[in-house]
Amino acid sequence: MSFSVTTWNINSVRLRLPIVEQFIVREKPDILCLQEIKCRAEEFPLEPLQKMGYEHIILHGQKGYHGVAILSKVPLTEDHRQDYCGVGDARHISAIFERGSRRIRIHNFYVPAGGDEPDRSVNPKFGHKLDFVEEMKALKASTPGVSSILVGDLNIAPLEHDVWSHKQMLKIVSHTPVETEGLTDVMEKGGWLDLMRQHVPASEKLYTWWSYRAKDWEAADRGRRLDHIWSSPDLGPFLEKIEVLKEARGWNRPSDHVPVTATFRF
Repeated sequence: MSFSVTTWNINSVRLRLPIVEQFIVREKPDILCLQEIKCRAEEFPLEPLQKMGYEHIILHGQKGYHGVAILSKVPLTEDHRQDYCGVGDARHISAIFERGSRRIRIHNFYVPAGGDEPDRSVNPKFGHKLDFVEEMKALKASTPGVSSILVGDLNIAPLEHDVWSHKQMLKIVSHTPVETEGLTDVMEKGGWLDLMRQHVPASEKLYTWWSYRAKDWEAADRGRRLDHIWSSPDLGPFLEKIEVLKEARGWNRPSDHVPVTATFRF
């Protein structure tokens, strides 16, 4: 039984609804997790997405900023929204779905970007990001009777080949040692498995984001792997494939992130 989960920072779901619909028609994931929806719950385009088969939609939104949503073809239960750092931002939502006898909790995260200066003494946004990551270290992948999947824009490219130039990126927010070590700690302390790197060796370049600032993003190919799919170790053997839809970066009015899909065969 094949089952697919997609994560995508859409950078405004209302503005980019046409490409969300384009993606759904093409790929038909069973669950689609969106980040940076940038709207309140009452502003979310529920009806057109429900008509496309996503009858079960939960979200954590706020006006104009952040926001995460889980769109599902299968029922979602026990939804939860964690207020990381206690500042009221809509950056996390989770829920349980079932496949056969399995109960799986899916977490959808949008980690703070952290601003431009990697120094918390002069850049509070960077300090906020580090504090957010520190709190994530308490999140466990395995709990009794429940497996887990964690997806989202984590805004950190942790490995050497998750960026176009490891050496040139070491002092750039998203790939500084304090960030990469922090995210590695989240994985190790929580017992998470990096499914993307289970499928694509760490020695190979792997990107999910290309800057709007590049005149020709595809030719320059200065990407970063900011978007992630992790799971509890028990789900690893069921991973069939990972797909990074790079061409979506060239679609009409695109996000700077592209969809990443994990397909499982339970």
